[in-house]
Amino acid sequence: MTDDLKDSFLSIFEASLDAQLRAVRRLRQGESAAASRPRKGRSQVDMAYDVLKKARAPLHVSELLARIQSSFAVTVDRDSLVSSLTKKVARQDRFLRTEKNTFGLRPEAR
Repeated sequence: MTDDLKDSFLSIFEASLDAQLRAVRRLRQGESAAASRPRKGRSQVDMAYDVLKKARAPLHVSELLARIQSSFAVTVDRDSLVSSLTKKVARQDRFLRTEKNTFGLRPEAR
């Protein structure tokens, strides 16, 4: 077996064992510990959805950004959020645009 192949095999095996160890540790801590931690890796669209659902009214993107910052302690790029929400509006996926740079939730998404 060549050294490159051996290193590749060992790297794959190590990654597999690492994933298994993390899974065992999560099981040992129990579901309640995992449920109490805030979800990591939330998308900016999911954060916007949560903010709009809580607001129960359409919000201007500036207010949306401020509420995302205060609720999730995350700074979201304005242009990126507007672009993502505009794409969702075009697909009729959860969001609608009520005015310029103002987004709300579709009635079925509330």
